[in-house]
Amino acid sequence: MPLSPEEANRFADLLERHAEPLAARWTELSAAGLKGRLSSAELQRQTADLHKSFQQAIGSGSRDLNDEAATELRAQLSELSSSRARQGFSATETATSVYALKEAMLAVLGDQSNVATLRDYVAFSAFVDRAALFTFDSYVRVREALIADQAEQLLELSTPVVKLWDGVVAVPLVGTLDSARAQVVMERLLQTLVDTGSPYAIIDITGVPAVDTQVAQHILKTVVAARLMGADCIISGIRPQIAQTIVALGIEFGDIATKASLADALRYVLGRTSYRVVASKRTER
Repeated sequence: MPLSPEEANRFADLLERHAEPLAARWTELSAAGLKGRLSSAELQRQTADLHKSFQQAIGSGSRDLNDEAATELRAQLSELSSSRARQGFSATETATSVYALKEAMLAVLGDQSNVATLRDYVAFSAFVDRAALFTFDSYVRVREALIADQAEQLLELSTPVVKLWDGVVAVPLVGTLDSARAQVVMERLLQTLVDTGSPYAIIDITGVPAVDTQVAQHILKTVVAARLMGADCIISGIRPQIAQTIVALGIEFGDIATKASLADALRYVLGRTSYRVVASKRTER
């Protein structure tokens, strides 16, 4: 339940009059939960900022965390969640730092056997609980965004497009090729073809563990897209086991050139250009 105006005034006064001991106890309790993984200076700064925000929110008449007067408090809680998520702390460790305010407040309440005092504390605890849950939710959102960004970065790193020769680029695929990754492969390949003006592209599947109908369709779509850009594609790295699977599935690559290895594919491409590959003779001394 929200704080009554009287309860809000009393706790705002407590937060102001007992600022130093309250902040010190709050910091001590938070440090115990973090097990020394955050510097004392950083923890003290975070606690001081939160203490100030709680005091301003409650002192400005905020009866609930969603009130306009609690805007700064919500911003501080979001900042705490964001920094803790990036530093590798768990959601529980982050929320516990907020929950610690309740135990710190007990030390400055005085006579806790008084019914009115206990009623006030229950209302204040509910307010802190809502703040901790807001912190937990904020942490989850930040963490999910970080995971999504990392997944996108890994996806880009796992689909490099490299220039092998003038006019020849290659896409060495490693691992499973799903729809999302196939889209990234296609986009990066087409962009590289535009940037380099290369007429040939080699799609190397040596590192692809298995080729099924779905993977073959992704490869074919990439080849068609590259052809629309005026580039011919060669598929390399087709091992005997994969070749047998392709035949068994009835997959046809049509007029797409296929080679057993990346070296064979490069040799094939150079043979279709003005370059010639010749073996050099070593001079024995």
